[in-house]
Parts: sequence; structure tokens; C-alpha cells
Amino acid sequence: MIGQLNTDDIETLLHQSVLGRIGYGDGKRIYIVPISYIYDGRYIYCHTHEGLKTAILRKNTSVCFEVEQLENQANWQTVVAHGDFEELTDPLLRMDALQKLNARRLPFITSQTTRLTEEWPFASETLDKLPGVTFRIMLTSKTGRFEKATQLAEAFF
Repeated sequence: MIGQLNTDDIETLLHQSVLGRIGYGDGKRIYIVPISYIYDGRYIYCHTHEGLKTAILRKNTSVCFEVEQLENQANWQTVVAHGDFEELTDPLLRMDALQKLNARRLPFITSQTTRLTEEWPFASETLDKLPGVTFRIMLTSKTGRFEKATQLAEAFF
């Protein structure tokens, strides 16, 4: 069965995941890249390094954000949201975002890019000096879909 996620399921998936994909464009090309994040119910918070992504997002703030939970090819959920990129240059807003990112629950085995500091999972006293770009995406629309295998289909696997 294929269907649409309800609002609660959309919110749950956004809150539970730590890895999503952002889509953005420069007028000539569309880019889709994975990024670690935390969601607070209104914003997606991220931290990254200077590069092509940040250069484009500063000029064109319109963003698509996608997250998924894949159990197998017949059992999955996905959320696609749209929103607006905002770089956090105000020290208080930036620190608040970094604290949220640093405090999130991550899987035991994580990539270096998911952890903000070498001290993770312990609080870092130097978050305010962390290099890079901290930003948030204010989500303006969210939709979700799912597929759940029927018992008949599961019997063949």
C-alpha cells in the first residue's frame, strides 16, 4: 500500500532523523547534497563549511529538504519540505543552533561530519569558535509519502 503521511508522521520522521538532503539551484544547475541536521519543530539547523553550497544558498535562499526512513524497498517513509535558507551570523542565534546540533542523539557509529567537535558526545566549551557556516531552514511546506508492504507481498520474501 502506498499512501500519504499525516502531519504527526511527518513531524516524527523529521524529528527522528539526523541525515537529510538539501536541494538548491543557481539558475543553471540543481544540486542535491546530504547534510546532518536537527529539527526543532520549525527550523532545520545545520552546520557546514564554506564552499559552493554556501555561495549558492546566500544568493538563492529557496531550498528543498528531503529525509527518508528506509526499512527495505517495500517499506519506507519520506518527507519532502520546502523552505528558506538563513545563515546565522548573530552570535546568540548561531550558538543556540550549535548547542542544539551538539546535543542531538546520534547513532553510536557516526561520520566525522555528523559530529561537530572531537569531544562529542560531551559538551564542548569552544562551540562559539567553531569554524564554518551555521544556518537554518524555515520550513514553509511539508508533505510525506510511505509504502507499506502487504502481507501477501511479504510472504514472497
